[in-house]
Amino acid sequence: MEIKAVLFDLDGTLIDSSEGIIKSARYALSHFGLEEPDTDKLYQFIGPPLSDSFRNIYGFSEEKAKEAVEVYRRRYNKTGIFECRLYPGVEECIKTLKRQGLRIGMASSKPEQSCRRILEHFGILDLFDEVVGATFDGTRDKKEEVLQEAFRRWEDLSLDQMCLIGDTVYDAKGAARAGISCIAVTYGFGDLEEMKKAGIAAVCEKIGELPALIERNL
Repeated sequence: MEIKAVLFDLDGTLIDSSEGIIKSARYALSHFGLEEPDTDKLYQFIGPPLSDSFRNIYGFSEEKAKEAVEVYRRRYNKTGIFECRLYPGVEECIKTLKRQGLRIGMASSKPEQSCRRILEHFGILDLFDEVVGATFDGTRDKKEEVLQEAFRRWEDLSLDQMCLIGDTVYDAKGAARAGISCIAVTYGFGDLEEMKKAGIAAVCEKIGELPALIERNL
């Protein structure tokens, strides 16, 4: 089936958001008297829902993780959100995909409002036909849940007409569970071998390669 719509992950796929995420994670941990000197460890916050990271990496209870997310967002929503950079070639890639007649969307585990603010900051919000993200109350935060909401908004399309572009195993697993294909980009924060094990349709080393890859129908 021909691909008619592309859903992009945000962190590690369209933007390098590491600075803002890492600084905001440190800020939240310091609230609980925890200092984390290992920056590599904090990179684990990029990709999964924040509450999962606080629980899985630092053993926080569900209640403590919820508080940590609130503290994290206190800094992130004010400062950290713009401590990021757009990867080179992203804007031209999306414009090329649109010229090819593809519908462009976003499916991110970052809060939807934050996604829109970032895209607007970089002047590319208008290139997106739909932006779907997590909810602040946590009722929609896992990739599969975000994708299901995207499907609801694009109910005129079948699953085999859509694909997700992402950089982590959370994207690959979320897409597999939701029933759509996933293209892995290698320049982000994830592990390609983990993504391959989770199941991906193709690999993209540079964002500029994506339009030709999709035009060949993977």
